[in-house]
Amino acid sequence: MSNPADYRPSDIPTDPGVYRFYDAKDRVIYVGKAKNLRNRLNSYFGSQLAAKTYRMVHTAVRVDWTIVGSEIEALALEFTWIKSENPQFNIQFKDDKTYPYLAVSLSEEYPRLFVSRSKHIKGNRYFGPFTHTWALRGTVDVLQKTFPIRACSQPNFNRAVATKRQCLLGDIGKCAAPCVGWISKEDHLSMAKKLVSYLDRNPTDISESLQADMAAASENLEFELAAKLRDQLAALTSTTQLTETSLNNNFSADLVALHEDLTHASASLFSIRAGRIIASRSWIIDLADVLEDEELVEAALAKIYLDNKIPSEILIDRPVNNTEAIEEWLQGIAGHKVAILVPQRGEKFEMMQTVKRNAHQALIQYLSKRANDSAVAGKALEEIAEELSLTTLPLRIECFDISNIQGKHMVASMVVFEDGAPKKSDYRRFAIDDDAGFDDTRAMHHVITRRMKRYLAEREVDPTEVALAGGGRAKFAYPPSLIVVDGGAPQVKAAYNALAELGLEAIPLVGLAKRLEEVWLPNNKDPIIFPRHSEGLYLLQRVRDEAHRFAINFHRSKRSAVMLESLLDQIPSLGEVRRKALLDRFGSVAAIRKATVEDIAQVPGIGPKSAQSILAVLSPEPALTVDLGTGEILG
Repeated sequence: MSNPADYRPSDIPTDPGVYRFYDAKDRVIYVGKAKNLRNRLNSYFGSQLAAKTYRMVHTAVRVDWTIVGSEIEALALEFTWIKSENPQFNIQFKDDKTYPYLAVSLSEEYPRLFVSRSKHIKGNRYFGPFTHTWALRGTVDVLQKTFPIRACSQPNFNRAVATKRQCLLGDIGKCAAPCVGWISKEDHLSMAKKLVSYLDRNPTDISESLQADMAAASENLEFELAAKLRDQLAALTSTTQLTETSLNNNFSADLVALHEDLTHASASLFSIRAGRIIASRSWIIDLADVLEDEELVEAALAKIYLDNKIPSEILIDRPVNNTEAIEEWLQGIAGHKVAILVPQRGEKFEMMQTVKRNAHQALIQYLSKRANDSAVAGKALEEIAEELSLTTLPLRIECFDISNIQGKHMVASMVVFEDGAPKKSDYRRFAIDDDAGFDDTRAMHHVITRRMKRYLAEREVDPTEVALAGGGRAKFAYPPSLIVVDGGAPQVKAAYNALAELGLEAIPLVGLAKRLEEVWLPNNKDPIIFPRHSEGLYLLQRVRDEAHRFAINFHRSKRSAVMLESLLDQIPSLGEVRRKALLDRFGSVAAIRKATVEDIAQVPGIGPKSAQSILAVLSPEPALTVDLGTGEILG
């Protein structure tokens, strides 16, 4: 790594401008803007830098800057350079999908309607992106009935002109067939512009225009044309019904929301025009190298609107520091006034909650796929080994969690992650005797002792003998590379004492405390703080959360069984054997209550008389009937 003092510049101007940091290969690794270049750049060469800022300035070998006239010019130049240079330490947007767009080629002599996933071509109008291709195809089908402009490729169009024979779409009324002169070039262009206007604006305007044209055709006795316009109007109504929502027709805006997690964030965009959601899209943001003071919302707006059409109103889910500067920059690109607002109430606020939920779901889906990525898992294991000073990678991690309610029905869980992925076949559940009262540390000591005694016993078994007996190696015979306990210093101490009593204190052990995500080691007074966006910390959290989930599920099932047994205890002459038989047959009180006397009587050891007694105890008391007029209880 370089020494920032070697390339720290002097005589930095105090003007507004944009600066770039370069690495040893002369690649731009970070682009930033400043109202005062001297103040901003000097802050990178201080002694109290945040972790990722420190890494950036030590990766760089030089920095330069460009003076501009205003903050707006600095903002525009920054976004332009970020787009062209793709710097490592600026916010990067990932998208593993190519979204389809609805396109109209207004630049062609005979405009056509088509679906495109390719880069936008100048002269074409694009609408979208759309999340589902199948839904877009259905929309195109209806639009072609309303606005039958051509949809064929240029070679097919040229072939139809040469043969003077229209294609199938012309025969079924989904194309006006300008190739064979069914419609003039001017009328076809006018129809294409009406389609663009429909997709841009309120469909009511187009409906009124079609109704006026239909009335004029009827007055001129052009009944065939009037019938076509009537069919187009019906198709237009159908299209509107396909896309309409409960939103106000005057609601036209873009909504942008973000959701942040430990290692990644997601941004979602909804485009609403005339109360219709016409497009939606999500991006993933990797926070690994994003500097601590970077604005996610500002970067998201730049990403979205450097290439897309800018609406008059943009709604965001959180305030941004330099709203006025961004508005002025967007207005310069769009050529009209642009307002950036944070909705506080009403339908705009409610719609923003939907966008935020979509951002959350996009992040969940991405992280779920990413969890199975071996490269990511390998990086996380390397970070854990480095932070904990382990001699080998923790290829087998076992995590233990204790669950209880008010000190009763105590249970524990053990989950296993191998190579960074769950190995559910090795999960185990432990029932813990709580007669002596609740003690979380005693329970942890007990569970660790049971697990490691099993390991000591099974490691002595000869694998050859087990194989000859038709079995594989016992699952508890594998020693963990790392033990994780849910809790802080007390839980770690209890687990360490259990290991030490068995002579296994060399097995690495940590505790992960929920409140501040601190990692505790045995005999260490202070915890280890992993970097906030560390892959290693994220893996430890996944392991801890999985152990907690597994323990909670076991606890619920055990608690339900205990509650059921306590109800059955109230039934006279019902012993332990017959109670167990009822539990095995029905499983819950609700199921027994729904059963008939004949069904219960079929349980071994229970006859019709006992079945009637059971239902008499378990059946809910009949609800009282009350005369609402007089208040009299009728029984």
